[in-house]
Amino acid sequence: MTRTDRVRIQAEDFSLADEVQLLQDSSKRIGAIVPFLGIARDFSGDAEVKSIEFEEYKGMALKALKALREAALEKFDIIDLTIVHRVTTVGAGDNIVLIIAASEHRKAAFEACEWTIDTLKETVPIWKKEITPDGESWVTEHP
Repeated sequence: MTRTDRVRIQAEDFSLADEVQLLQDSSKRIGAIVPFLGIARDFSGDAEVKSIEFEEYKGMALKALKALREAALEKFDIIDLTIVHRVTTVGAGDNIVLIIAASEHRKAAFEACEWTIDTLKETVPIWKKEITPDGESWVTEHP
């Protein structure tokens, strides 16, 4: 498997194992790989969540994710970074977002991964709507 697009927005699911392997195969300098996998829960606060619908600001969301990746590469001592975000309707247990940081040493990969997901939630124009038995509501993100 060869994939060079390290930043993607897609409806279809992704494979954590495949994405980690692609990153690992990209450089023999990599000594640490730290993934963050965001998964849909079946609750939010005290409410049951039946599904979550993700929408994006077309064109701007991908541009923001690419800029986020570049900023992380500059800010942290990492070798590479993958960001994949799904824009579709997901159910409990489904994958939503994947961030994988690769570096020579673990500390930089952990820091880059945490900073990237926190910054993504604050800056990237992707929104989520929770569908519950009582109706639908848009969610205001928070790190």
